[in-house]
Amino acid sequence: MRVIGLAGWSGSRKTTLLVRVIPALVARGLRIATLKHAHHDFDIDRPGKDSHAHRKAGASEVLVSSRRRWAMVHELGDEPEATLAQLLERICPCDLVVVEGFKRESIPKVEVYRSAYGRPPLHPDDPLIVAVVSDVPFENAAVPVVDLNDAEAVAMLMRDAAKPIDRVLRDLGARALT
Repeated sequence: MRVIGLAGWSGSRKTTLLVRVIPALVARGLRIATLKHAHHDFDIDRPGKDSHAHRKAGASEVLVSSRRRWAMVHELGDEPEATLAQLLERICPCDLVVVEGFKRESIPKVEVYRSAYGRPPLHPDDPLIVAVVSDVPFENAAVPVVDLNDAEAVAMLMRDAAKPIDRVLRDLGARALT
């Protein structure tokens, strides 16, 4: 398993880019997992569903399974937010894990930069940004820059820049996967 981050300011449309890049990676025979950070409360089950009722009744974990998929919800309650390392350790084996968000974590990252948002780029101040996907060329960048409209090029960039998960976990200070 290899890991690459997708980082950028909120509103840079990281998800929009990722949903265009995933099919290009899958077309190359890669099994992809994504790990998305949310800055807010979120819910993946709905009121009226048994899983929602189980969780609201006090279950700390609810696993729902069918012939086509399974999902688990873990209630943290007063526990601290899970670390990126803890979350990566839960990912099932795959070829590439794309981490969206977690821009301050010690993982290799591809920055998504859109000039229209008026925010400064992250790559000049973050040595862990290994490439930039942008709508402007950044001719003096110290890392490769790829046009954000070229999903194939972005896919290859992400694949090639990803690091082995054991190395990523070591850099995050976590135990290595066995």
